[in-house]
Amino acid sequence: MTALALIAKTQSLIAAGDIVAAEAALVELADTEGDRALMVVLEQLPAKDILAVIREYDNSRASVINLMVTPAQFARAVVIEKQYKDLSRTHLRGMVNSIIFREDADPVEFLNAIGDLEGGAEALADYFTEKWSRIEAFARSGTFDAGEDDGDILSETALLANAYVKPRVDEDEVADQDWMQLAWLLRHECPDLFVEMLLVLRAKARAHDAGQGDEAQAEEDDGKVETSDTDRGKATPAALEADEESAI
Repeated sequence: MTALALIAKTQSLIAAGDIVAAEAALVELADTEGDRALMVVLEQLPAKDILAVIREYDNSRASVINLMVTPAQFARAVVIEKQYKDLSRTHLRGMVNSIIFREDADPVEFLNAIGDLEGGAEALADYFTEKWSRIEAFARSGTFDAGEDDGDILSETALLANAYVKPRVDEDEVADQDWMQLAWLLRHECPDLFVEMLLVLRAKARAHDAGQGDEAQAEEDDGKVETSDTDRGKATPAALEADEESAI
């Protein structure tokens, strides 16, 4: 089967909702023609179709798709994941953890790719939504113990200054391949993105406290807030804009 034929088949299966069969077709390509052939196909698949496959991560088995997706492909998929309106963020956290912390990956490369896209900070804020108070504590005190936080909300300038302070905990102490390690990497390896993400997270928390649900907030302003020096996500690839018109 040619690459174009496989792409058409994969997209047809995804459109029909048969994600398992779509992934199986891609896995079969890798098995028969090698990883390079799979990479060629992945490069030509729209972000929405890659997302449809990788967000169904199952930690009971390895996925060749998750192992092969590049930081740029993954970033484009992450920023449109919100279109699924999964308020539990289960799929988002699962696919982020499985790909960013895969054995051969550089997590910082993936984080930078996400941060460089419009909507990247919002996607990361969604990932941390349930951990807001502990992320605030980490931003202020350098530990995840909310009990050590005195409740002060640091300004954007103070947050950025704090992000460059030597960590109170080493990465090895929080190397859980989950939200703590991701927060540690953001603060100490991508401080601008960490601050931008936290500002968005605060806006989401305020909207929640004001009685606005996630869906209402999304309809009003898509969860975005204005930032100044930390506004990294300005790149909006034309291909991504086209992907967002898909019927997710």
